[in-house]
Amino acid sequence: MRWATASELLRLVHREPGITRRTAGEQLGLSSGTLAETVGRLRDASLLTETRAAAAGPGRPTTILEPHPRGPLVVVVELRARDWAVSSGDLAGHTTPVASGAIGDEPPARVLDEVATHVHDVLRASAGRVRAVVVAAAGTVSGTRLVQFTVRGWTDVELSVLAPEVTVLAGNDATLGGFAEAWTGAAREHAVALHLMVTEGLGGVLLVDGQPVRGARGRGGEFGHLPFGDPRLACPCGAHGCWGRTVDGEALARLAGHPRPTDPEGYARATLRTGERSAAVEDVAGALGAGIAGLVNAHDPDVVTIAGLAPLVRAAAPDAFARAYDRGLMLTNRDAPPPIRDSVHGDRGPARGALNLGFTHLTEPDALAEWAAEPARPAARG
Repeated sequence: MRWATASELLRLVHREPGITRRTAGEQLGLSSGTLAETVGRLRDASLLTETRAAAAGPGRPTTILEPHPRGPLVVVVELRARDWAVSSGDLAGHTTPVASGAIGDEPPARVLDEVATHVHDVLRASAGRVRAVVVAAAGTVSGTRLVQFTVRGWTDVELSVLAPEVTVLAGNDATLGGFAEAWTGAAREHAVALHLMVTEGLGGVLLVDGQPVRGARGRGGEFGHLPFGDPRLACPCGAHGCWGRTVDGEALARLAGHPRPTDPEGYARATLRTGERSAAVEDVAGALGAGIAGLVNAHDPDVVTIAGLAPLVRAAAPDAFARAYDRGLMLTNRDAPPPIRDSVHGDRGPARGALNLGFTHLTEPDALAEWAAEPARPAARG
């Protein structure tokens, strides 16, 4: 209980970099004495520092709350459709790239071994400051298990092997992208938000009060596998008629009569940025708008955020998208439909969401008490 208020304060600093002590106290409803004691304890534990804020009128000037230079770190591992990346981040959301590479046709064990090498390099250099590794994977995740990485053909891959010595967390990339939008992006301050991301296929998440609705086994949000598409089309997931197969680069190529591209996402970005309003682009935009309408009817969100290829699809054929969205809505939703907003974090959404998830874990009261009980740490090297 002694660290509960400190936990709330640190999470506020993470969500609002540059926040002043006065504003933080007002938002949390803390008395000046409680705030001073909490900030002092966090400063003594190498979790916060203060710098003088610019004067803003009469009265005693306040300070800006910032992460301590020897505070905890999170390592983020991104397993994307065709490549991987490792980065580290601090409480303020500042990230440092560490390494990246292609996945290719390598088996999962070999890819994870290579990634783990770079993760361990960060762990060694951090002198105990890394407290969690978070994996954002472009596949179905349950706990720390990558259940299905469809685009690579991986199944049942355990991700905790990346760093057995620290806490490993994992999530679907679209889910984490939605988490980022709910915390610091286009869905912030909305009670119910729907997030969708199109890359090679489509994923998403429903968020309630900023928290993802993950389902009974952590597999919620696989909206791309709803049977909104052509029932004749088989999906690598094992189902037929998956919506995701009608809104991505593979769909654009198929509808245009082109062979399946080796890099469907790259093909889609190049096609959509030409500005050409082909029948294929119109069809894909319509499929995306109609599917979103179905999810709005099902979940009744305050706002919808879209990421990946989805903003490009809408921008390439806005009339087709809007028409399909409107026609797919129930009358009760059509009068005041939830707005559809481009994501704020864009392609960095999954990594930012992974960082948010890591610091949500690290700022639990028990984790803060454990950190404070350990000896002071030197600044990380490199």
